Amino acid sequence: MKKIAMFCSAAVLIASSFLLNNTVQAQQLLDRVVVVVDDGVVLQSQIDHLVQQVKSGQNFNANNAPSDEVLETQAIERLILQEIQLQMADRMGIEIDDSQLEQAINEIAGNQDMTTAQLREAMVSNGMSWATYRENIRNELVIQQVQRAAVQQRVSITPQEINNLVKLIDNNQEVQTEYRLSQILIAADSNASQSELEKAKERADTVLSLLDKGNDFSDLAMRSSSGSAALDGGDMGWMTVNSMPTLFAKVVDGKAVGDVVGPIRSGIGFHILKVQDKRGEQTVEVQEVKARHILIKPSVILSDNKAQEMLIQYREQIESGEKTFAELAREHSADPGSASRGGDLGWARPDKYAPKFKQKVESIGVETISKPFRTEFGWHIVEVTDRRTQDATEENKQERAYQMLFSRKFREELDNWQQEMRDQAYIRRVAE
Repeated sequence: MKKIAMFCSAAVLIASSFLLNNTVQAQQLLDRVVVVVDDGVVLQSQIDHLVQQVKSGQNFNANNAPSDEVLETQAIERLILQEIQLQMADRMGIEIDDSQLEQAINEIAGNQDMTTAQLREAMVSNGMSWATYRENIRNELVIQQVQRAAVQQRVSITPQEINNLVKLIDNNQEVQTEYRLSQILIAADSNASQSELEKAKERADTVLSLLDKGNDFSDLAMRSSSGSAALDGGDMGWMTVNSMPTLFAKVVDGKAVGDVVGPIRSGIGFHILKVQDKRGEQTVEVQEVKARHILIKPSVILSDNKAQEMLIQYREQIESGEKTFAELAREHSADPGSASRGGDLGWARPDKYAPKFKQKVESIGVETISKPFRTEFGWHIVEVTDRRTQDATEENKQERAYQMLFSRKFREELDNWQQEMRDQAYIRRVAE
């Protein structure tokens, strides 16, 4: 009987293995390589997922949507560019760990007035697994770092440019206006022949004609645009005239919501822009804290536990009135910059400090001495002596001017860089 039982078990295992292999093969047949991109590939499943994601988006109009063929073409172009940049990230050693990913996802959920759990439910209800969504966000963060690392080298900003822009802002008494722009790009690079340029211009004029007849801009962007935001309906987000590409600023400044301008010729083609929305600039306010601390650094002769115990004793001495915070800081603090001032760090924004120190000064009450805590610098006790809200508009002018100039030049260079990367890559469509 034992032999019969063993034989039956073996038969069941063989049959199960056969069925499993057939199932795996069947699943593999459902996917295929569509494009070879250098050392990587774009799979049909990736294209299908991206198209489905676009169809589930808030900006997708099912009644007047591009055909699946057009959406698939746009999805392939985006995935080719994504694959090129992800391969570059591998070569550069760029990675996003789980803590960075969780932080980004929490911010995305918060920006949509949702909890992370609600965001997860929304993704699943739209047909996307949570694991796939997480990896999509991880890839986006990696690509942002690649773009920043590669493109910022091509951006040069002089102190004179910053000063000139600061003066311009000072002289402008009106509220800075932000524009939400959408773009349709009809590609035609600077090396295109005259006939190719004429054909591209004709396509741009056709798009304008369709817009004049009432066609939806985002639908036409999905169908016709070669821009990286085509699948988002061409949405480029919010920009001031100082942060958008110079070419756009010249034609957009002063335009009303709903206005369409173009075609505008650039080195990469013909641009058609639409002002989707406008808003005024808001005053920047920041929270500042006035804090003081005592720092004890562990060393070869001072253990970690002993450093912590010393601060516990100092805290008890302060609370009992035996010693003042300032006295102990002058006598014992290992921070030379603040010890002579009784540990006083002055007024500062919490973001200036190391993450754990920042968290502590943001969470404790005024005139409350924290329990000892550890940072990369050593052990601390900290007291927040005051808090205030500051209008940071004036003091941030230099930084704002720099960011405006950087944003403008970055946007101008990003499309050029992406096109160069695509031109240099080995790309081959795989026949079905």
